[in-house]
Amino acid sequence: MSDKPISPLRQRMIEDMAARRFKEKVQKDYVRHVRTFAAFLGRSPDTATKEDLRRFQLHLALQQISPGSINAAVTALRFFFTVTLERPDLVRPLTIVNKPRKAPVVLSQEEVALLLEAAPGLKYKAALSVAYGAGLRVSEVAHLKVSDIDSQRMTLRVEQGKGQRDRYVMLSPQLLELLRAWWKAARPRAWLFPGQNPVNPITARQLNRAVTAAKDLAGISKRVSPHTLRHSFATHLLEQDVDIRVIQVLLGHAKLETTALYTQVAVNTIRDVKSPLERLGVNLAKRKPPA
Repeated sequence: MSDKPISPLRQRMIEDMAARRFKEKVQKDYVRHVRTFAAFLGRSPDTATKEDLRRFQLHLALQQISPGSINAAVTALRFFFTVTLERPDLVRPLTIVNKPRKAPVVLSQEEVALLLEAAPGLKYKAALSVAYGAGLRVSEVAHLKVSDIDSQRMTLRVEQGKGQRDRYVMLSPQLLELLRAWWKAARPRAWLFPGQNPVNPITARQLNRAVTAAKDLAGISKRVSPHTLRHSFATHLLEQDVDIRVIQVLLGHAKLETTALYTQVAVNTIRDVKSPLERLGVNLAKRKPPA
C-alpha cells in the first residue's frame, strides 16, 4: 500500500480483503476510507463507538459529499468493523444513502454511426464498436484478450466483469470483420487492444479521449463517454423489442431494476404504448363543453 510501516490492524484488514480476493483498487479504497475515519476520530479506529460512526456519517453529509462517496465509505467501514474487528453491532448507525437516478444519455443510431466513423484510427474504431456492438463497460473493452473472440459460436467472452462474473455476449458478423481487420493491421498477441506498452491493456483514459475526439469531429453536442455507447446498445435493443431479461444478461446486470432504467429513454417503446385516452371513443377536440 505504501513504503511506511503498516500497523498490525491495517495489515489484518488487508489480509481479510486478500482472503476474499478483493481487487487491489478496492483494497486501497477501503484502507483510504478507514484512514479518513481515523483522522476524523483523532485516535485508532478500533476504539470507535456507535456514536462516533453516527457523527462521522453526519460529518460526510454536511460536507456535501456525493451519495456515491458516502456509500463507498459506509461499505468500507462496515467491512472493517464487521470482518476485521468482528464488531457488527457497531455499524448499525451507518446507512446507505439513496442516489438520484438520472436517465442516461443515449445516442440515436445515426449519431452512433457518425461517432464510430469519426474514431481516430482503426484501433479506436474497433474498440468503440465493441462497446456499442456488445454493450461492454469501458473496463471490459480494455481487458478483452484475442483469445476471448469465438468466431465459431459468434460470441465474445467477458472475463471477470463487474462483480467478478464471467459472461458471454454476442459477436455480430460486422464486428467480427472489423476485429479481423484490426488484428491483421496490428497483430496484437495477448490484449486485443494493447496500451502504449503492449504488456498492458489500453486504458480507460485513452478510450475516453478517443470518444471525445470522435464526438467533436462528428459534431455531436450531447455529453458522450464510452459508457454512452453501452447505454445506447441497451436502449436500441429495447426499442427492437428484445426481452428486457435478455438485455439484463447481455449487460451483466445483477438486478433487473438496473436494466429497467432504459425503459425511461427507449423512445420507440414509449411512443408505441397506446394511451388510455385514445380508448375513450370520443373526439375531445370537436366535442362541445356542456352548457
